[in-house]
Amino acid sequence: MSVRRSITFALATLTATGLLTACGTSGPATDLAAPKGHKDAGVNIGPDQDRIRGKKVAAAADLVPEAIRKRGTLRIGASADASPPLGFYATDDKTRIGSEIDIATLVADTLGLKPQFEEVSWENLFVGLDSSKFDAVLSNVTVTEERKEKYDFATYRLDNIAFEAKKGSGWTVKEPADVAGKTISVSSGTNQEKILVEWSEENVKAGRKPVDIKYFQKDTDYYLALQSGRIDAHLGPSPTAAYHVATAGQSEIIGQLSGAGGDLQGKIAATTKKDSGLVKAYAAAIDHIVQDGSYGKVLKRWGLSGEAVEKSEINPPGLPKTKS
Repeated sequence: MSVRRSITFALATLTATGLLTACGTSGPATDLAAPKGHKDAGVNIGPDQDRIRGKKVAAAADLVPEAIRKRGTLRIGASADASPPLGFYATDDKTRIGSEIDIATLVADTLGLKPQFEEVSWENLFVGLDSSKFDAVLSNVTVTEERKEKYDFATYRLDNIAFEAKKGSGWTVKEPADVAGKTISVSSGTNQEKILVEWSEENVKAGRKPVDIKYFQKDTDYYLALQSGRIDAHLGPSPTAAYHVATAGQSEIIGQLSGAGGDLQGKIAATTKKDSGLVKAYAAAIDHIVQDGSYGKVLKRWGLSGEAVEKSEINPPGLPKTKS
């Protein structure tokens, strides 16, 4: 099945199950995904998104450093991986769509800047911030205490992660003991990896078997590994896991936890180089789109209303550092 056809089917299924809400109207410029026999019951995944847009708000725009205001663009880094509903490719297989792109666009609009996106691999998002190639990264980045040493954060969504296993596994995960001796995949450089490594170390200290951790950077790779039995489960962002469960029908969520660990609610944030002078502007823009309702419409469109925040927080407590 092609990338385009599989995404069309997947989004149609999400809409049918109520996990994704349709937005906008169909027309000659749209490619509307719809379940067979259900006219206009899907969501537009064509390159012409009729995206929800915002207007410049002087109070927020004035917080942007002068050099960036003069340039007129906001350079935004985004992950090139296809992870619906967060970020993936439209039916033309080249236009990026998803909740993260929609929110980033609203933030740029509110700051009076033209959004300029560049898709790179996960690790290069941070390289881009370090080199000042990017002004911001909005790509499901979790606030962590370690990252706060190099970056500033303005939160815009709650962060929850999930264990996904083959359907009918008869297995649930609530604590480290539940994954002892299991083969579990994760993406490297993520907070999910950090939590899984810590759980494995905790198991060893308790005399239990460690976790056999496997690494996959692409969702399609872990899907195949899960179905072939090469891994027992995958630990990743809840939105992506829920999407895959609903669309493929071959897996299930066997456990959920906060992306910041057991004692703290994780937060997803607009990320910028530390002391870039931009974090207050991002927080002000996010607060504005929350208040004017456009933020809520974006989350509803992509089935993420349960992860909404009421206000942006600057550098809140994040996933703790690993204990030495």
